[in-house]
Amino acid sequence: MLITDISTTECREILARNGFGRLGCARHNQPYVVPFYFAYQPDHLYGYSTPGRKIEWMRENPKVCVEVDEVSSHFVWISVILEGRFQELTDTPEFARERANAQMLLEKRMLWWQIASATGELQNLGEEAKPIFYRIQIDSITGHRALPDVIDTQYSRFIELEE
Repeated sequence: MLITDISTTECREILARNGFGRLGCARHNQPYVVPFYFAYQPDHLYGYSTPGRKIEWMRENPKVCVEVDEVSSHFVWISVILEGRFQELTDTPEFARERANAQMLLEKRMLWWQIASATGELQNLGEEAKPIFYRIQIDSITGHRALPDVIDTQYSRFIELEE
């Protein structure tokens, strides 16, 4: 397998066309990774949640990591990793415009609310599950692309012959 770096521009294109990834946060030296839907704008990801572990941990330690990938096959994939900072967009006049922007961007994504809503129901939060909009300020971004090499191509052909 050949793995190569991809440019920051390509990383941003991948974030723009995807709306699903994995969000990592940490508290007391314990990592926590969850799936999440997001909307991308240059330098930010926007997300939605209900109260829970992820929000508690990000409030305490705003340093986060996000992984987004596109997998075509075992030998062909792209992975983008970004590091950033969580900022809650509280339901206050100060963040009214940013919250409206976040909701507008997220509504363009199918099922953007699903994970947060399902988690709230699972935790029986009921009416206490007030929506939480947040953004992640992107501090750094890297990406890699994998393509098959000669050995991978021969292996794939061998497997096809056996089937």
